[in-house]
Amino acid sequence: MARDVGARHQMVVAFETVYGTAPTSGFFAVPLASTTLGAEQPLLASELLGQGRDPLRPTLDAVTADGDVVIPIDVENLGIWLKAVFGGPTTTGTTPKVHTFTSGSFALPSLSIERGFPAVPSFPMYTGVKADGLSFTAQRSGLLTATVSLIAQGETLSATTNAGTPTTRGFARFGNFNGAISRNGLALGNVMSAEVNYSNNLDRVETIRADGLIDGADETMATLTGSLTMRFADTTLITQAIAGDPCSLAFTYSLGANASFVFTAHAIYLNRPRIGVQGPGGIDVQFDWQAAKSASPARMCTAVLTNTVASY
Repeated sequence: MARDVGARHQMVVAFETVYGTAPTSGFFAVPLASTTLGAEQPLLASELLGQGRDPLRPTLDAVTADGDVVIPIDVENLGIWLKAVFGGPTTTGTTPKVHTFTSGSFALPSLSIERGFPAVPSFPMYTGVKADGLSFTAQRSGLLTATVSLIAQGETLSATTNAGTPTTRGFARFGNFNGAISRNGLALGNVMSAEVNYSNNLDRVETIRADGLIDGADETMATLTGSLTMRFADTTLITQAIAGDPCSLAFTYSLGANASFVFTAHAIYLNRPRIGVQGPGGIDVQFDWQAAKSASPARMCTAVLTNTVASY
C-alpha cells in the first residue's frame, strides 16, 4: 500500500471561463509551503427520543469546501494569486512587464485547483474557487510567505489527474532581506515587524441545491488592516494617530530592475497605542491600522508586480 508524503504533493491552478467548470487546459503548477484546502461534511447527531439510550444513526450535514494555501512571495507565480485576489491587472512595458493590480473590483475571477497525491493516487479537483483574502508579515529575517484564503464551490475526487500537462513558471523568491517599508514615500525607520491583511469578505450563496454545492461567493465590502511594531524612538506616528490623519504605507521587495513587488495601502489610519515598558531593554509600540479609499488614487490599495511574464 502506497503512503504519500508532503514532499510529493502537487498543486495546479487555472482560471475558469464559467464559474464552477474546470477548464481542460491552461493549468499552472504553483509552489506552496502548506495548504488546508479541502472539503468536509460533518455529522449531525440524532436528537430523537424514545428509541432507547443508544442513539440512532447520524445524518450528513452540508458540504463545506475552503481552506488556506501558504505560498512563497516570488517574482512570477505571485501574479496568479494577485489576479485571484484583486482581478486581472493592467500590464504595461516591454522588458520588464509591469502588472498593476488594484482593489475595488466587483467581479473577481474563479479558479479550478487540483491537488495531487500521486502515490495513493488521489487528485481532488476544487472548482469555483475564489480568493477571500491575502495576508503576509514583513520582518527582518526568515522566509517571506503569504497566506491566501480560498472558498470553493465544491470538490470532485479522482484517481487520475484532470489537469493535463501543467505549465511551470520560473521561480525566484523575494526575501525579507530584500524588503523595505516607506511612509508617504519616505523610508520608515524603527520598524520591528509589520502585518498586512487584505480580505474580500466573500459571502457564500448557500442556496438549496440537489448537489449540495453553493451557488457562488459574492464580493462584499473589502477590508485592509494590519499592524506596525515599532521601536519607540519618536512620536511621529503617535501624533498622526491622535490627529486622525491618514498616510500611505508601501511594502517593497526587489531583486533588481526586472523583478520587484510593491504593495501600497494609499490611506491608512492608526490607532492610538498604549506604551508599556516590560523591562530594561528597548520599548516596542504596536500600532494597529485600517486602510480606506484614498482621494488620489481613488482606491484603497495597489499591488505592482514587475517581471518578464507577458500577461496574467
